[in-house]
Amino acid sequence: MSVTKMPFRKKLALNLFAKYKANEAKIHKLNYLFWECTLRCNLKCIHCGSDCKQDSTVKDMPAEDFFAALDKLSHIVEPNKTIVVLTGGEALLRKDLEQIGLELYHRGFPWGIVTNGMLLSEQKIDSLLRSGLRSITVSLDGLENSHNWLRGNSRSFANAMSGIEILARTPDIAFDVVTCVNQKNFGELDTLKECLIEAGVKEWRIFTIFPIGRAKEHTELQLEPKAFKQLFDFIAATRKEGRIKLNYGCEGFLGNYELEVRDNFFACRAGINVASILVDGSISACPNLRANFIQGNIYDDNIADVWENRYSVFRNRSWTKTGICADCKSYKYCQGNGMHLRNDQNGELLFCHLKRIEEGERLLSL
Repeated sequence: MSVTKMPFRKKLALNLFAKYKANEAKIHKLNYLFWECTLRCNLKCIHCGSDCKQDSTVKDMPAEDFFAALDKLSHIVEPNKTIVVLTGGEALLRKDLEQIGLELYHRGFPWGIVTNGMLLSEQKIDSLLRSGLRSITVSLDGLENSHNWLRGNSRSFANAMSGIEILARTPDIAFDVVTCVNQKNFGELDTLKECLIEAGVKEWRIFTIFPIGRAKEHTELQLEPKAFKQLFDFIAATRKEGRIKLNYGCEGFLGNYELEVRDNFFACRAGINVASILVDGSISACPNLRANFIQGNIYDDNIADVWENRYSVFRNRSWTKTGICADCKSYKYCQGNGMHLRNDQNGELLFCHLKRIEEGERLLSL
């Protein structure tokens, strides 16, 4: 598939969607809240954006502090339409996770977790379900050697696969598997797909690794342009097969691959519909955003006021039309790419999906 040759109907749909996004920014209805509930982790992944450690010097946020902030949102959110996702670090390391889940359940919030799967036993899953858990995302980054290399633990693949297989036979739980594609696991995607289908996985998401946190130190995590383009061909072909529901992650405008590799057009919803509370109380958008994208702190600010009256850097993104974005013909669809791909210091774009696919297409045609 050519990334640049786009049918007229898709262009028309993209123009309509751009207007829809502008309206969404004006309304900014909060319906997705991340809580970075710990920076402790039982793995040491070489691509970690948060640089988490087993013995983090940053203490877990007390649950009562989080709920005090959450209660301040009561007049601007509808609990049954607002999902709370616990992330980290590794959320399953918290001993009070079930109590937190029950509190969320009693307040009417559906809740989920993102996990590396190391602690996903049948007993743990059952305990979480009884606490109102609605969804789980499990990371699986290739076959055994590739996954264990990325995660830095010889047991990580076996534990994650065991948890995935348990989830696949567990009723009343929504779950998906997330894979971060890199140079080491790129050639395994077909085999990994069959492995997931055999395990009973219905939904799979693929991300590419962006250069923040530890990932900046490992260039082998970045796909070269040819492979980058081929990745989207793989995703499009897998979706056409219909044997497993595969989506590319919510990052990067992809030209003609839009709607071919994910269910929706690209939209970075950080600060539009998505907020996060980081472990130190910082109020952000998605948890990958820190530094100059922080909008306040729950220990100093009312989070509802912050949501309603700040976040202008997310809701008016005209400031992103600089550097390689300045004269880009696709800017009105992309609006400067995902906010997590913006440099913390000066806001310049670190990575353009569209340009890398275009370069891959050019090289493959030689």
